[in-house]
Parts: sequence; C-alpha cells; structure tokens
Amino acid sequence: MIFSLIIPVYNRPDEVDELLESLAKSDYNEPFEIVLVEDGSSIPCKDVVMNYQGKLNISYYFKENSGPGDSRNFGMQKARGDYFIIFDSDCIIPSNYLTEVRKALDKEYVDCFGGPDKALDSFSSIQKAINFAMTSFLTTGGIRGGSEKINKFQPRSFNMGISKKAFQISKGFGNIHPGEDPDLSIRLWNLGFETRLFLEAYVYHKRRIDWEKFSVQVHKFGIARPILNSWYPEHNKLTFFFPTFFLFGLLLAFLLLIFNIDILLQLYFVYFVIIFLTASIQNKSIKIGYLSIIAVWKQFYGYGTGFLESFIKIILLKKKPQEAFPRMFFKI
Repeated sequence: MIFSLIIPVYNRPDEVDELLESLAKSDYNEPFEIVLVEDGSSIPCKDVVMNYQGKLNISYYFKENSGPGDSRNFGMQKARGDYFIIFDSDCIIPSNYLTEVRKALDKEYVDCFGGPDKALDSFSSIQKAINFAMTSFLTTGGIRGGSEKINKFQPRSFNMGISKKAFQISKGFGNIHPGEDPDLSIRLWNLGFETRLFLEAYVYHKRRIDWEKFSVQVHKFGIARPILNSWYPEHNKLTFFFPTFFLFGLLLAFLLLIFNIDILLQLYFVYFVIIFLTASIQNKSIKIGYLSIIAVWKQFYGYGTGFLESFIKIILLKKKPQEAFPRMFFKI
C-alpha cells in the first residue's frame, strides 16, 4: 500500500512550511509521496517546496483557482499511490500519523477514513478556544471526532483518507464548499463503500482565523447542511437543528423574563458555566475557558442562523441551492 498525501493550498506558504517540516519527521518506514496543489495562489509556496525536495518526495502543481474540492481531485488524479490521504495546509502532522493509519488499515481495511484534530501547546489562546468549540462533545463540534459512530463517520477533509478505487468510482469531491466532505461521504455510502473514524490518526489543526472569519466559516457550515439534507433526505438528523433550536430557546428565555420566569435563562447560564469550566480544565487556563465561551456562542449563532436561512430558502421555498447561495459553489 503506497500513500499519496494530497495537500491543496491557497496563499499559505508559511503554513506549508510547518506542514512539510512535520512530515519530514515522520517515523513511517515505507515510501510515500506528497502531491501539493497550488490553487491559483497569488502568494505561491513553490520556493518552500523546493527546500524539502531532498527530504521528501514532493510533486508540485500550479492550477487556476477552482476551490479546495476540485484541487483535491486534481491532486488525486496526479497521484501515483493507491491510497490517498488529504490534509489542509494549516495542519501539523504527528510523527507517528502514517504508522497509525497503516496499522488501522491492516487491522480492518476501509476505503475511506477520517481522524480527529487536536491543538498544540504552541497554539494561540484563540486557536485553542476555537479548537475546543470545534471538537468538544458539549458543542456541535463533537461530531468532528467524538460523538459520531465510529463505523458511520463522516470524515472531514482536513484529515481524510480515501482509496484510489473509491475516488475513481465516486469521482471525488463536488463543487460545494463547505459541505463537500459530508457530500462525498454520503455518496460513498450509497455506492457501497464504508467509512470509519481512526481515533489515533489525529492531526494538529492550526486554524489561522480570527473571530470574524470563524463566524463566517460556521455560518457557511450552517447553510450547507439543509442543502445536503435536500440532496440526501434519508440522512437528515434532528441534531442538525440543535443550534437553531438553541437560539430560539435563548430568545424564549429572555421573553419569559417579562413574566418573571427565569428558569430557562438559568439553564443557559449553567451550560456556559460548564463550557467555561471544561475548557479551563482541559487547557489549564482560565483565559481559554473565557475565550471558549465566546467561541461556542459564535459557533451556535453562526451555524444556527446559517441553517435557518438555508432551511427557509431550500426546504420551505424549494429554491435551487446554486441560485439561493451561489457563493457556496465553485465553478469547475
């Protein structure tokens, strides 16, 4: 089994340097290749790649901008391996990652897998708070490696593996973004392939985003879900509505104060206290506990409002996704 690591990148040479540096420290004792696809960047990373030519087996390609999904497909088409592993450029890879993946595949082979993400001690406080919101079982982030069933896991494309066979039959990622990874997972299921969560195959996800960018990102996640529900209604879940219900519940809590009923608001207060304490203990930092409250609120508000907007337009008004949300689709 030969691994091909597929890495799309857009204007992130510094990230690529950190990612390649971590891969150069891999303890995997079999050959693997790296296929790096520059997606129309105005700040290319070719010079960074050249610095690793003697240390890693890297192929570098530059193409016109067409989005991360199409760039991953492009990389897999160029790859020479028979199992593809996809990373985002803002990931740092533990030295034993490929060894753990190979061990898991040898034990019980699967044509598509995903792994969790973690934070390094060197990450900023905001990065750690966002990581908590995106991974904790206390938030919607738990599905990124905690609460989904291991045997029915929807891999996320920042840390995802797919066999060459599964890629060729499924034709890879679609042009929706975000949402291209669950879309691919469901299509693979419908084609008879299985997906699995590899708990030990984690990466350090160094999300280089500020509060505003994080809000935009989770808002788009919320928009994507009703679109996917309209395509694959058999995979719709009540939990997808939770962030929107959370917002309506908070609004109701404030309205009840008019009648001197504060029990619901107290429950919300307790929830955020639990968020604060859990994040503080996990990160050994009260500051990160406080920032995690902000991150979780932005996650619920961004996702919840995006989901509601998309649910009204796509599910209730029956609008075509490409017309209702053209910014969610790349032209390829």
